Amino acid sequence: MGELNVDFINLTKENLPTEHISCIIRSKKVHPGIEAKKQWLWERFDEGHVFRKLNVKATVFIEYAPLEKAWVPIEGDNYYYIYCLWASGSGYKGKGYGKAMMEYCIADARENGKSGICMLGAKKQKAWLTDQAFAKGFGFEVVDTTESGYELLALSFDGTTPHFTQGAKASKIANEELTIYYDMQCPYVYQNIELIKEHCETNNVPVSFIKVDTLEKAKALPCVFNNWAMFYKGKFETVNLILDMAKLQKMLQR
Repeated sequence: MGELNVDFINLTKENLPTEHISCIIRSKKVHPGIEAKKQWLWERFDEGHVFRKLNVKATVFIEYAPLEKAWVPIEGDNYYYIYCLWASGSGYKGKGYGKAMMEYCIADARENGKSGICMLGAKKQKAWLTDQAFAKGFGFEVVDTTESGYELLALSFDGTTPHFTQGAKASKIANEELTIYYDMQCPYVYQNIELIKEHCETNNVPVSFIKVDTLEKAKALPCVFNNWAMFYKGKFETVNLILDMAKLQKMLQR
């Protein structure tokens, strides 16, 4: 293993306009998803939101926030919530960058007197979620579950644990048509919405998009959420950003 590049930086209001935000999206032009993400971040920094990245144009970053201010239907006292932890690409995956970022988050939590750290997982590893096996290597344990197969993982420093809201565990809505809850935290959300809109219009499929644009709406969601959630026939389906329209079509044909 080569020597680890330890040149990490934290995004701030001052450097956000000029910094690469470590997304897999590569675009020299202004990308609406990236611009929306930067605006969302700008509004979160004063709430204690942390976006730490390797100081290169690569997908190597961790993003977390105080649970009380995290846009997820999870409750708990004095925890951090990890939204994302990625070390992607042949030059970065498996090199120790994920470990370095998790260790930073844990040290940050301890230094600030937090009770622990939590994150979303699943009984079977799903795309777009941080690898729970990796987290369990740091001592994270399952502290809550939903019938839809998702888990809440927590690393507790004092024995207390967070939990999903009752709404998140419900995983049902009255609306039967394809229904998508989203916020603008992930740059992929914008293009995903455009793809699904086009697919549904072409195939005459009714669809509702519900923008989660406040903390209160996020905490009151009827399902687990990590910036995206999809329902069909009133049943919660996934938090995965479906970029493959064949998978979407398969779900709609069930």
